[in-house]
Amino acid sequence: MLLREAVPVACLVAALSVAAAAAQDAQPRRQPDVPFVPTTDEAVQAMLKLADVKKTDVVYDLGCGDGRIVIAAAKNYGARAVGIDINPVRIAEAKENAKQAGVENLVRFEENDLFEADIHEASVVTLFLLSSVNLKLRPKLLQDLKPGTRVVSNTFDMGDWKPEKEVTVGNQDEDTYLSHKLFLWTIPPHGAQ
Repeated sequence: MLLREAVPVACLVAALSVAAAAAQDAQPRRQPDVPFVPTTDEAVQAMLKLADVKKTDVVYDLGCGDGRIVIAAAKNYGARAVGIDINPVRIAEAKENAKQAGVENLVRFEENDLFEADIHEASVVTLFLLSSVNLKLRPKLLQDLKPGTRVVSNTFDMGDWKPEKEVTVGNQDEDTYLSHKLFLWTIPPHGAQ
């Protein structure tokens, strides 16, 4: 009897060790720049509309979280889309969400640091970061993206780089100021900014 009870305990200990190792492996290479806060569905649709997404676009979402913007770009516009996030847990979640939405053939999710990722093929970039992170990212956007690429940010601006358009979404009387204001910029000819 004692031996039979020890076997399940040993199995449980082994399973917990494997789960702890998997959780350790699922940790980001470094702390994410922002906490995961999902963009509202209304803001997702408004961001893609503001960027004037077409089937011919390649949409990159930097800090893609659960993949909702990437998936909506593929599902609603037929665009190819790429999500980049430093958190492997979010990438796994995004891949599963894309599978459930039936758009795996149009999307790709990449576990990467948004400051190191190759984003040159993007024709649209979406962001839901902080203003300080946007400012840090701005030189990369201006250097790596082709002139004419549209950049849309949820809630946070880019300092003295004035947006071409600002759009207000939803009810501003809600408790949070997130996902209510959207900004659009277009990458200028190189050397013009």
